[in-house]
Amino acid sequence: MKFNYGKIFLLGFGFFGVSVIWGIYNTFVPVFLSEKFQLDVRWIGFFMTLDNIAALFIQPPVGAWSDRLRTPIGRRMPFLLIGAPVGAIAFGIIPLAGILPLFVACTSTLLLSMAFWRTPVVALMPDITPSQYRSQANGIINFMGGLGFIVATLVGAALYEKNPAFPFWMGSALVLIAVALVFLFIKEPKEYEPSAEEPNMWKSLREVLTSSEKSSLRILLAIFFWFLGYTAVEAFFTLYAINYLKITEANGARLLSELSLIFVLFALPAGFIGGRFGRRRTISVGIIIMGLVLLAIYFIPVNVLLQKIAPLPIVGISLVDNGPKLLVVMGLLMMLAGAGWSLININSLPMVVDMTEPAKIGTFTGLYYLFSTLSAIVGPNSNGWIIKLTGDNYNSIMLAAPVFMVVALLLMAGVRRGEAKMAV
Repeated sequence: MKFNYGKIFLLGFGFFGVSVIWGIYNTFVPVFLSEKFQLDVRWIGFFMTLDNIAALFIQPPVGAWSDRLRTPIGRRMPFLLIGAPVGAIAFGIIPLAGILPLFVACTSTLLLSMAFWRTPVVALMPDITPSQYRSQANGIINFMGGLGFIVATLVGAALYEKNPAFPFWMGSALVLIAVALVFLFIKEPKEYEPSAEEPNMWKSLREVLTSSEKSSLRILLAIFFWFLGYTAVEAFFTLYAINYLKITEANGARLLSELSLIFVLFALPAGFIGGRFGRRRTISVGIIIMGLVLLAIYFIPVNVLLQKIAPLPIVGISLVDNGPKLLVVMGLLMMLAGAGWSLININSLPMVVDMTEPAKIGTFTGLYYLFSTLSAIVGPNSNGWIIKLTGDNYNSIMLAAPVFMVVALLLMAGVRRGEAKMAV
C-alpha cells in the first residue's frame, strides 16, 4: 500500500461535505430555535445534542458493520451512497419548516442519515494510507473538512443575510457533489487483511476497558474531555456572540470562521509536526494552547475582545452596520484556538486506529466517535445548565472548557501507544 496525496485530497471531499452540513447546522439552527420557535436555552442545548445522540447509537456499530461488509463497490461506499442523498434532502427542507414538529422531523432525518455514513467515510483514510503517513493524511482530510466549515460559516453568513434558507440549500448541493467525487475517484482495496475474529464494536470496547495496558482507554477518555470543552463552546458560540459580545449572528459566524481558517491552514503542518515530533506530544501542546486561549477569552473584557487590530476583508467582522471588515482581538484568539485544535484533532484519530489491527480500523474509528459523540451530548447540555445557573451568562462556558482540557492533558500523559508504525 503506497501513500498517494492525490487520492487523499479526493477522499477529503467526503469530509468536506460532512463539515459543510454540520457547520451550517451548528451555526444557524440554534438561532432558528431561539428566534423562530422561542425555545429556552436549556432546550436549545438539549436539541443541539440530538445529532450526537443519533451518532452515539449509529456510528460505532456502523463502523464495525463496514469492517465486515463485502460488496462489489467496497465495504465503505454503500453507506455513503445511501446516507448522503437522504441527508441532503432533509437538510434542504429545514429552513422551510414553519412549525416545530416538521422542523424536528427534518432535523431527525438529517441526524440519522449523516450518522449512517460518517464513520465509513472517515475509515477510508486509514484503509488506503500506511500507518507512518496517517497523521499527514489526516491533516489533508481535516484541511478539506476545515475548508468545508469555512464555506459553511463564511459563505453561509453572507447567504443567510440574503435569505436564511440559502445556506442550507448550498449545503445540500455541496454534500451531493462531494460524495459523487469520492465514489467516482476513490477505489477501495479489493483484498482485506483477515482478523482472528469478526470485528465487533462492543467486544472491542470491553477489551479496551479490561486491558491491563491502559493507553487505548486513556486516549479515548482524553478525546471525551477535550471534545467536552470544544463542542460545548461551538454549540453556543452564535448565541454567545449575540448575547455576550452583542454582535450579530452573521458576525458570530465570521468569528467562528476565523478559527476554521487557521484550522485549515494549520492542518497540514499539524500532521507533519505529529509525524516528526510524535502524536502524543503534539496533541498535548494543542490542549495547552486551547485551554489558555479559552481562559483568556473568559477574563478579557468585551470592549477589549472587540478592539480593532487591523482590516481583514471577507472573514473579518463589522463593528457597525455596513462597516469595514476588521480583525479584532477576539478573532486573533479564535485563530490561536484554531491552531491548537488542529494539533489535537489531526493526530488523535491516527493514534486510535494505530492501536488495533487493520481488519478492525472501522471498529476503532467507531470507538473514536463513540467517545467524541458521548462528549458532544454531555457538553451542550451541561453548559446549557451552566449558562442558566449563572444568570444567562454565556461567558461562563469559556471558563468551564479549560477545566475539561486540563483533565484531557493529564490523561494523555499516560498514553504509551498509538505512534506511527514504520513499514517493514
